[in-house]
Amino acid sequence: MKAGKGMLAALVLSGALMCGCGGRGGTAAPTPTPTSGTQAAPPLFFTANAQSGAVIVTLEPAAPGATIYYTMDGTTPTTASQIYEAPFLVASNLTVNAMAVASGGTPSKVNSQTFTPNIPSGTLVWSDEFANPTAANAAPNPNVWTYDTGNSGFGNHELENYCAWGSNTAPCSTANPSTYVGTDGYLHIEAQQPSPGVYTSARLKTQGHFSFQYGRIEFRALVPEAQGFWPAAWLLGNNIVTADWPACGEQDVLERVNAAKTPDWNEGSVHGIGFTGDTGLGTVVNFPSGQTAAQWHTYGMIWAKGSVAYYIDDPTHPYVTYTTSSLANLKGASWPFDAGQSNFILLNLAIGGDWPGPPNASTQFPSEMLVDYVRVYTN
Repeated sequence: MKAGKGMLAALVLSGALMCGCGGRGGTAAPTPTPTSGTQAAPPLFFTANAQSGAVIVTLEPAAPGATIYYTMDGTTPTTASQIYEAPFLVASNLTVNAMAVASGGTPSKVNSQTFTPNIPSGTLVWSDEFANPTAANAAPNPNVWTYDTGNSGFGNHELENYCAWGSNTAPCSTANPSTYVGTDGYLHIEAQQPSPGVYTSARLKTQGHFSFQYGRIEFRALVPEAQGFWPAAWLLGNNIVTADWPACGEQDVLERVNAAKTPDWNEGSVHGIGFTGDTGLGTVVNFPSGQTAAQWHTYGMIWAKGSVAYYIDDPTHPYVTYTTSSLANLKGASWPFDAGQSNFILLNLAIGGDWPGPPNASTQFPSEMLVDYVRVYTN
């Protein structure tokens, strides 16, 4: 990532955080809110089925307003552990320990749940296939996707107004939505120019709805290539709510700008404290002769403890692997990808900004970024 797509990644905090994990298992009676000096009640566990035996775990305080701290490595949580922010995928054998702390009270007892799904490596455990069986354009699944909106520039002096599905606040328009699931079964993210110097697009995210730690994620996508376009598929840590960027970590799987080159290219990057901007870790990979990013490709990331690898089209041949040792010569750098929190997914098509520069007379509007699916597999 060049010149700070993540510089104001904290702007992903716009919009409500909601659990979209479907049905819940089990019930629990409400517990009175702890008063000063009293012990909080332990948090509650709820699970919903994902795919192939994997589940999505939701944690809720037994009393409103309590903060939940949790671990996924079997250790006992403390107030230095990760704060629960969103439902997360469990697709491996592990134990989740969680405790709650209410204002003025003492920490609750630890509530634990052990998961033993025993899922083989390479198994598909979660996906959005962007299916649309209707005869009209439809909203992206509201149980999975929410939106960043507005025209703040997002830390990069971008020019677009990001529009949510269903927004009719000018310059957004329900008559010409910036994002939708088409009858063709693709997610459309559309760059538009409703009037001179005014641009609209969309930035979708799973923040507050779905997140995961470790595994292989794939985006099958094609992107528009023209001056000023900046498409991306990437991830941020749930703890951006409390730790901010870049401490939360950023993983850029698909990212490129402007018109096609010969050879054409994509960049895969990782960012955290001590490796952003000019000191960021990014690798440009060229497509084989005759291929461009405007064709369908599968952009993938393999995330394991201590490493993040990127590939295009073939997961057996990553073009770069970053590890904790990649930070050895970066003063003050800290690896954020094993900190215990899960990451959420973002898909967007920016217009203008510090890296690509503005559109020009050669830039065609409307233009679309298409996504066929987003899939998560076990390592």
